[in-house]
Amino acid sequence: MNSDETTRALSSAQIMQFVRDGFIRVENAFSSELAAVCRAILWRDLPCAPDDPSSWTRPVIRLGYYGDEPFACAVNSPVLHAAFDQLVGVGRWRPRHDLGTFPVRFPHADDPGDAGWHIDVSFPGPSSSWDERRDFSDWRANVTSKGRALLMLFLFSDIGEDDAPTRIKPGSHRDVARRLAPAGDGGLSLGTLGQFCAGLRRTEVLATGKAGDVYLCHPFLVHAAQMHRGRAPRFLAQPPLHPAEPLRLDRPDEETSPVERAIREALRESE
Repeated sequence: MNSDETTRALSSAQIMQFVRDGFIRVENAFSSELAAVCRAILWRDLPCAPDDPSSWTRPVIRLGYYGDEPFACAVNSPVLHAAFDQLVGVGRWRPRHDLGTFPVRFPHADDPGDAGWHIDVSFPGPSSSWDERRDFSDWRANVTSKGRALLMLFLFSDIGEDDAPTRIKPGSHRDVARRLAPAGDGGLSLGTLGQFCAGLRRTEVLATGKAGDVYLCHPFLVHAAQMHRGRAPRFLAQPPLHPAEPLRLDRPDEETSPVERAIREALRESE
């Protein structure tokens, strides 16, 4: 889909916000009715019951890679395709057929154990393990975001401040770009980047919203999970948007996508 042939999903102000802050929220990117259909499918596979809080014995349960028609419709809505064109570039991203992993979070007193500040890494390092342990400690990100064009947060339930909304550090994508640049194509590991992300002093905001909202985030945006202090389980998917071609930081200005522009501006600030 070419965004020039359809209603533009994002305003100029939203594009500017994305470049500056590293994320925007697309409200009603898919319908709340479709979200309810998807939740019913997820509940079918959970080892607990929606009407029995005593069965919610774990703080987080991960379900993954649902390609059923409702999920495919959610990730391929016309408004999202138009937004991908605007943020990544026409022809520069690959359509998804599933929504990746669902970390379903439950009201619980225990720490979920996965709430550290980070960016999502996207390619294996030289010492990454491919055995049955699936050791991702040396997985990496680099300054041209190899393997990842966007981080996306799909809200499949209403998420308020107490419902374990994803925490976000606005503007942190610029810090990460400057940290990655000296490492070149080889990038930096999950462990190294995690230490850097945890130390960033940036204002924190919460990715709250209604079922059907989608946050489109720069791949370098620092974010984190948190404990669920609300009453109803939280359903969210966090898939990447994969690039159809590598990001380039040397394009002519008129051909540079907002994802690339944010990186270029960050690197210029450090000169």
